[in-house]
Amino acid sequence: MLKFLVASVISLVSVSVVAKSIVVLGDSISAAYGIEVGQGWVALVQGKLQEKHSDYTVNNESISGDTSAGGLARVDDVLSRHKPSVVVIELGANDGLRGLSPTILKNNLAEIARRAQKSGARVLLLSMRIPPNYGKRYTEMFYNVYPQLSKELGVPYVPFILEDVALAKQLMQQDGLHPNDKAQAIIADKIWPHLLQLLTHVTHP
Repeated sequence: MLKFLVASVISLVSVSVVAKSIVVLGDSISAAYGIEVGQGWVALVQGKLQEKHSDYTVNNESISGDTSAGGLARVDDVLSRHKPSVVVIELGANDGLRGLSPTILKNNLAEIARRAQKSGARVLLLSMRIPPNYGKRYTEMFYNVYPQLSKELGVPYVPFILEDVALAKQLMQQDGLHPNDKAQAIIADKIWPHLLQLLTHVTHP
């Protein structure tokens, strides 16, 4: 009996030691704005991890209204506290809605990614788009930041994560900007395969 208890304690200690952290650094889309936190896509991905990669835990460091500059200002503290193996970056929408420079957005996201990589973490970029009323030239410059960074930094990215959600009124909240609870599984399913590839060391296409 004593040997069994000792073995159990050692097993539990081992699990806690090897547990790996995934940090989501995002804005309201990842902070589950307007819905219960447990309904958000981050929580749904955590549930998927319990089945496929139970050695990972998710720490959601998303703040509604945050910009790429805000993410950059707090990334060092986030990295220090969680020492993540993976950092998922979901930032930029608020930069676009404020009409900020795509160049500044790119520089901020690049620096966040570099600091994460320097800490030993792998990076996954989540792409965002802004409404077409901002003009085709600006919206395309804004969106192209993500594939450009993916190529330049050698990190995978997920195409527009609201692709099947943003134009479906039944999946959006009344403000027309934030997905509702019904949309969260769609978003999680879009992100999941890319994250799974990263966790299993499969090269992203």
